[in-house]
Formats: sequence, structure tokens, C-alpha cells
Amino acid sequence: MTRLNLILMIAVMASGVYMVRSAYDARRLFTELDRSQSEARRLDADYQRLLADRQAQATNLRVEQVARERLKMRPITPAITYNPEAPAQGASGARVVGAAQ
Repeated sequence: MTRLNLILMIAVMASGVYMVRSAYDARRLFTELDRSQSEARRLDADYQRLLADRQAQATNLRVEQVARERLKMRPITPAITYNPEAPAQGASGARVVGAAQ
């Protein structure tokens, strides 16, 4: 009888230890899940903000402003264009810009 009691007591102790370990793992995994979901929400908010920034930067007015200010571009005019099929006009003719010679 004592041997049976000892075996049952060991089984109850092992079962208790396993139950405590399972509860600990469940809490740890729940905490990890909560952190991951928070990170996902933060990343989604950053993604939405970046999409809005990209749309704001890609407007025609913004692209034109950047081209004028940073790249020093200017509107095209007949005086600064090059037509390879037109005869060369010398010193008094149209100014040639960007032509490979």
C-alpha cells in the first residue's frame, strides 16, 4: 500500500509541475503574441504614413518644384532645343544644349 501511495504522490507532483510549466508557457506565449500584435500595429501605422508621404511627394506640383530648385531644370523653349534633322545655323542660330558631338 505504501508503494502505491508513493507512486500516486509522485504522479500528482509530476502532474502539478507539468501544469505549472504549461501555465507559465501559456503566459509567456500570450505576452509574445501581444508584443507582436503591437509591433504589427505600429508597422502598419508607419506604412500608412509612408504611403501618405509618398503620395504627397509625387504630386505634379512637388515634382516640378524639385526639378526647378534642386536639379536647376527649366521649361523647354525652341531656343534651347536641338533638332538633328535641321541644318546647322552657326553662331547666329539656335543654341544647342545637350547634343553629343
